[in-house]
Amino acid sequence: MMKNVYDILSYKLSKITTQSYSTSFSLGIRLLKPELRDPIYAIYGFVRFADEIVDSFHAYNKRKLLEEFKKDTWKAIDEHISLNPILNSFQAVVNRYHIDKELIEIFFQSMEMDLEQMDYNQKMYETYILGSAEVVGLMCLKVFLKGDNKRYNELKQHAMKLGAAFQKINFLRDIQSDYLNLGRTYFPGLNLDYFNETSKSDIEKDIENDFKAGFEGIKKLPVNSRIGVYLAYVYYYKLFKKIKKTHVREIMKKRIRIANTQKFGILFSSYLRHSMNLL
Repeated sequence: MMKNVYDILSYKLSKITTQSYSTSFSLGIRLLKPELRDPIYAIYGFVRFADEIVDSFHAYNKRKLLEEFKKDTWKAIDEHISLNPILNSFQAVVNRYHIDKELIEIFFQSMEMDLEQMDYNQKMYETYILGSAEVVGLMCLKVFLKGDNKRYNELKQHAMKLGAAFQKINFLRDIQSDYLNLGRTYFPGLNLDYFNETSKSDIEKDIENDFKAGFEGIKKLPVNSRIGVYLAYVYYYKLFKKIKKTHVREIMKKRIRIANTQKFGILFSSYLRHSMNLL
């Protein structure tokens, strides 16, 4: 009985983590059916903690912290408990929904790539996106489909493309801060000294293709998860369109954002379209 209290607390802390770091994802999760919310909060909380280690803890030994977090993750999954509440909720989801350990290992490989300053070639770029975004989409898909492996295999590529689109938009939005603060440029072969409208357009065409493939998968999701994922899609597509309209000079000066008031407008319009079966 008392373990149940701790599990509830663990999920609450994963929810608080999500709400603290991402307004947009929090809104999307709120539109999922209640039984899906805690598992998705748990996945996001886990991913967010790992990402914070490599992105923010500059005064500490990030490599050591990430290695310890990784060891604690595997221990939590194997023992079905952790005294780290974020990992406790994550292990519960991994074990309940039979999330492949390979997905988690691939995710950690991308986090380890962020410990190094490197120039990304096409292969490294694809490897990083696979681990940092595509496998996270697959973890969520496991939850949405509740063990239906046939549908999982049918929707797998769509989920990966949607995750890739979201991540590439993050790269484009954060291109200036990633370079100045973290010494990273993810897009392969891109020299920021020569970043122009042509190279920006090439990146945008690639993102557009990912969006199209991702949207086809959204339409095939179960009703209890479709609206939440659709909201995330609409938010990111709106951000994408805003970035497309913004000149390279402005992108290199400031982070492009969607105001919170607009996010709530997106929430309402997305819910309306879903309710009217317009997807």
